Amino acid sequence: MLRTIKQLSAFSFQLSAKDVFLSIASGILLILSFPNFNLWPCAWFGFLPVFFSLKDKSLKQAFLLLFLTGIIFWSGIIYWLVHVTLIGTIMLIVYLSLYFGIFGLIIRPVTRKSTPFGLIFIPAVWVFLEYIRGYLFSGFPWALLGYSQYLNLPVIQIADITGAWGVSFLVMLVNVAIVEIIWAFKNKFWGRLKLAFIILFSFLFLVLAYGYLKLSPLKYSNGNNAIKVSVIQGNIPQGFKWDERYAGFILDRYAELTRQAALDKPDLIIWPEAAIPGILGEDNWVFEQVFSLSREIKIPLLAGAVVRQKDDYFGSALLIDGSGMIKQRYDKLHLVPFGEYIPLKRFFPFLSKVVPIGDITKGRDYTIFQVAAKFAVLDCFEDVFPDLAREFTKKGAGFLVNITNDAWYKQTSAPYQHLQASVFRAVENRRYLARAANTGVSGFIAPTGKIISLVQDGRGRNIFIAGYRTEVLPMPINVPISFYTRYGDKFILACFLIILYGIIRPIKS
Repeated sequence: MLRTIKQLSAFSFQLSAKDVFLSIASGILLILSFPNFNLWPCAWFGFLPVFFSLKDKSLKQAFLLLFLTGIIFWSGIIYWLVHVTLIGTIMLIVYLSLYFGIFGLIIRPVTRKSTPFGLIFIPAVWVFLEYIRGYLFSGFPWALLGYSQYLNLPVIQIADITGAWGVSFLVMLVNVAIVEIIWAFKNKFWGRLKLAFIILFSFLFLVLAYGYLKLSPLKYSNGNNAIKVSVIQGNIPQGFKWDERYAGFILDRYAELTRQAALDKPDLIIWPEAAIPGILGEDNWVFEQVFSLSREIKIPLLAGAVVRQKDDYFGSALLIDGSGMIKQRYDKLHLVPFGEYIPLKRFFPFLSKVVPIGDITKGRDYTIFQVAAKFAVLDCFEDVFPDLAREFTKKGAGFLVNITNDAWYKQTSAPYQHLQASVFRAVENRRYLARAANTGVSGFIAPTGKIISLVQDGRGRNIFIAGYRTEVLPMPINVPISFYTRYGDKFILACFLIILYGIIRPIKS
């Protein structure tokens, strides 16, 4: 191992073995803060090793050190993509790691000479790069630094003001502040030490005070405006889903679970993404069985399906009423790049050979469904995009639904990483959120981000098991929409202004 590190050091612009080791250590600590480890305190000091290695480094060295941290981190976070595409996984890891490297380039002048302004400048840079990553080239806002805290309820409450970005900012600020405190103590700069403590504890106090305040009960009805919802987890192997030989098996599985859930007398039963094993407009016999089931139980059914309309195919959510009729339909707005379409396919046709590609058409409308309450659907990984959930909430959604299929990724951390995003969408918009996932994780999340309940078996397993769960979701009564829902990413603008100030006016100690 030591020999390998030394070889890497010689190749990496004269980086020492110690520097490379520290860079790798940061990547590992950050991995530990995410599922399935969930050691979220590691995120608060995960960047310390690589930050300590940045002193007196050149721009190239700073880039490489953080790039290496990114390679380690993303390899440990999205390793499960190899079940879909090996080449695509490697390409994505390298691309995502570039953001770490660019982060190192930008903050290098600050880390070479510790400054109080760096306490907010460095977190602002990190957050702004996360934001760019979340939207550039269709966007991949996965595993944001703030997501590591999804189980830390007091801290994540600020997301209803800043979005998840504010939690990322705080976690990075703590990392930077610890480095500053150690540096000031070592050099006996007592004034600088005192200032760092003041800034650190001021931020922590304000965030925690706000968090505990928001954890107090909100004004939600538990009477007429409440809605009882059941989510179904079919646990259909990915290899079965589009094999017509298994269509009967799939329909029987969902019918059995749905009849069991119907005994709870819910107002709505939810199936996962593309749960119906056929295409509306082509496989009418499949849909007739689903319609017949809805008529039998006389309960509205929300089901994911593929819909053909002329020459276009849509990834849709169908609301089927108790009479077996399609009452409303939502077509997915944000498609999965390299999964449901090829970005820039016209210019890069070779990409169709890299990963398996669907041929899905993008939807146009923000559909608000109506049963006993208004709700909106986030299809597949649409729940990782906060702007979609915000827009649905502004249009009147009383609760949010995520239907998804993570069966592609086997028994890995992917479903739990996906769950993190849903937790933040619930907090940002102060809405209950119901999840129906083919192989899990399915369940219910409160507006505080608390995971109320999950589908699980007798051994406590949540993924690759079949089952259902029913919960009563109180609807908001005279609760104004959150600051984040109303105004969006104003916090990103604040971060940009901090960065702009740091660039225009050279940072001085």
